[in-house]
Parts: sequence; structure tokens; C-alpha cells
Amino acid sequence: MAVQQIQAEPRKVTGKQVKALRRAGLIPAVIYGAGLTPMAIELKARDAEKALVRATGATLFDLALGGETHKVLVREVQRGSIRRDLRHVDFLKVAMDQLIRAVVPIELMGEAPAVKTLGGVLVTSVQAIEVEALPADLPDRISISIETLEKIDDKITVADLPLGKGVKVLTSPEDVVARVIYQAVEVVEEVVKEAVAVTAEPEVIARKKEEDEEEEAE
Repeated sequence: MAVQQIQAEPRKVTGKQVKALRRAGLIPAVIYGAGLTPMAIELKARDAEKALVRATGATLFDLALGGETHKVLVREVQRGSIRRDLRHVDFLKVAMDQLIRAVVPIELMGEAPAVKTLGGVLVTSVQAIEVEALPADLPDRISISIETLEKIDDKITVADLPLGKGVKVLTSPEDVVARVIYQAVEVVEEVVKEAVAVTAEPEVIARKKEEDEEEEAE
């Protein structure tokens, strides 16, 4: 897969002044890492949004800055709480000859036959795994088909995930990624209301007694 490039420029604006930067269509960011002094930079908001829309923590980018190109991973993305617009990005420069650890998301593809034909329920557990590899060997995501789940209780574990050469999995291989289980049957219990004896009010009892005594006297 071709490495996508992101254009950046050194940033002089810091602190509260970054609001004006964002109004001008720019995004504040920082770059740090292998053999590099942390540096404040800025990105064009539109280009950054387009580049990062599908990025994960294991997606490798070429960051063009000041006539040089740095191999970087995205370490943190900050977005607005309401509009979810890009607010700030942290880039980690990596050395291509050094192993690095990263968390890679799992993408389930297709439809499980046990769900479609047997009425089972797909339960997902592990949604990302930790791996170790050279930056060039890092997968940005791991895609696996769930069409192999043909029977109830069929499952996919971390050990079943397709990984490229040079990628070491640090997550337990026995951890379950997806499993098909029986659909729970909702049991509706009929509530039987107990009959409650209605006791006559004291005033009614007293009145009845008086009427009986009057009839005897007559």
C-alpha cells in the first residue's frame, strides 16, 4: 500500500492564538520522536481531514516539512465535542529500522451464515490487537471474513487473524474476536394476582349491628 503524504509547515502561533489559526483553515499539530526535537507545526484543515478520515494508530504517513520528509504515525487526534471537527494532531516520527508497537483495529467483513440461516447472534469481543513490527510492515487494520461462522458456537480467535510477514502479535492468541451464540429466549412470566379479601369498614359493621337490634326490638 502506498504511503500517503501530508503537507505541514512550522507553526509560530501557540496558546490561545490557535483559535485564529483554525479560523484561517489551519490545524495546529506537533511532531516528535526518533532523533527529532518536538516541533509545533500546522496543517491545512481540509487536506488533514481527508488524509486522517480512515487513519488508525498504525497508519504510516510521509509528513513533508521544511524540505524534509518524516515517516510518522498518528499518536493522538483531538476533535470538537459537538461538530467533531479536527482540532489538533500529534505525530510520532519513527525509525524505519526499529521495531515499534501499535494497536491495530479489527474489521469484520461479510455476514455469518449461522446468523443468517440459523438465527444466531454475533457477539464481538476483541476489536483491536497490539502488534510489534517494523513501521513498513505495520498493517493499518486487519480485515477478516466472518462467513466462516457456519454453526452456532463457531468462533474466530486472535490466532485466526491474517497477518503479514514480520508482524508479531502481543495480544493473547486465544482471545475471542467473534462468536455466534444462540439467541436468548425471553421468558414472560404470568403474574397471578392473589385475591385479597375485602374487609368491611368499622362504620358499616356498626351500622349493620344497630339495624339488627332495632328489628329485634320491633
